[in-house]
Amino acid sequence: MELTAAHWMYLIGTCIIILTMLFRQNVVVPSIIVTFLVGWIYTGSFIAGLQTIFNASLVAAGELFNIFLIITIMTALLHSLKTLGSDQQMITPFQQVMKNGHISFWVIIFVTYAISLFFWPTPAVPLVGALLIPVAIRSGLPPIGAAIAISLAGQGMALSSDYVIQIAPTLTATAAGIDVAPVADRAFVLSIITGVVAIVIAYLMIKKHILKPSDKHLIAWENNTLTSTQLQEEEYEQQKKSKYSFLFAILVPLTFLIIIIYMVLAKFSNVIPSIEGGTGAALIGGASAILLIAAAIFRNARESLNHVSDHLVKGFVFAFKAMGPVIPIAGFFFIGSGELSAKILNIGTDIAPSFLFELVVAGQQFIPESTVIAGFGILLIGAITGLDGSGFSGLPLVGSLSGALGDSVGVDVATLSAIGQMGSVWIGGGTLIAWSSLVAVAGFAKVPVMELVRKSFLPVILGLIVSTIVALIIF
Repeated sequence: MELTAAHWMYLIGTCIIILTMLFRQNVVVPSIIVTFLVGWIYTGSFIAGLQTIFNASLVAAGELFNIFLIITIMTALLHSLKTLGSDQQMITPFQQVMKNGHISFWVIIFVTYAISLFFWPTPAVPLVGALLIPVAIRSGLPPIGAAIAISLAGQGMALSSDYVIQIAPTLTATAAGIDVAPVADRAFVLSIITGVVAIVIAYLMIKKHILKPSDKHLIAWENNTLTSTQLQEEEYEQQKKSKYSFLFAILVPLTFLIIIIYMVLAKFSNVIPSIEGGTGAALIGGASAILLIAAAIFRNARESLNHVSDHLVKGFVFAFKAMGPVIPIAGFFFIGSGELSAKILNIGTDIAPSFLFELVVAGQQFIPESTVIAGFGILLIGAITGLDGSGFSGLPLVGSLSGALGDSVGVDVATLSAIGQMGSVWIGGGTLIAWSSLVAVAGFAKVPVMELVRKSFLPVILGLIVSTIVALIIF
């Protein structure tokens, strides 16, 4: 494959952004500049290059808006529950189990993993974010600790195996030309190894920052995005407890529990249509919107229309304030996808470049015929394909490469495929890519998404290295 100047510019831009992240600097400006340069070089038009900046952010905003919307609705619901006084009553039962930050960390891990394994992390994040994060914060777990627990257990360990729904191993195995079962089984084992290593290291890193349980932690966390005027309004509203506070403290968790039961039945029976991925999040978002309206009506029926609007505005402001900088970053990496680059560059999909994948395909010939190098090479390729923020988009590539390299390097094709799947999904699925679904985790935990990436980097990388070594030895 012949690489053009635009390919090399895209590669240079990717390296610049990665280096900027490693130096703990904001990558918005570099992302905008390299987006412009790639667009200018590819089209040969300075004007088209300028248009690429806008189009890239516009496409990224469209692709990520579902995440922004679920954050908005859930944040609005929490504001509405707070005016009733239901938020404090709702988390009281969990306080009996999550007595300190250490226990809270592991409770979040197990709950997130269980939900994500069956339904993917998308619906798990708002459920855990709404019900468990506030309890964990009160118990002394830092917000960043709660965010790390959710991302590593859900977007990492559960999604990388996708052992129940099996879309990921099916994509990988089909491209490799082998049966799904061995890929799924080995990916499941490797996901557990990677997850255990990453989670234990992450726990040891945040352990010293866990504080004693106190309501002050929760108050500070809830108010960290409010202005002084808004804070006074919230305190005034908190003082006026509604007689319906207990009703909604029961109704909201019960509604989420019914949704979980519904999704379980949908998974294991033919009576109810299957619910997967984004449809699960849509169900949670729709139910939350109805609860938001109901809470506003019970709070003050006469003013309910204004209250719902105000809460939604607060939700949108928070979502875009916290996650807005991700849009131009995502815009650059979305150029690496053929379908999205067509929209960004205003050209047909049949001629649209896929810079990221074309660079990887062009570089595969330089992988030496060595078991260790092949294993870590596939891991690296999977990680690179995950840079577009979609953990599944690179699976056909790592699968096909594994099928081609397996026999020549003496490594089982299923093993190489599982290793590549780990790299692609762990990196791109939402543990280290700020423009992926990780923005939802950071949004619910109210932490900067780039801080979450930095805190997760070492645990995830070490986990992937250990699991790859184990795979090459055992399988």
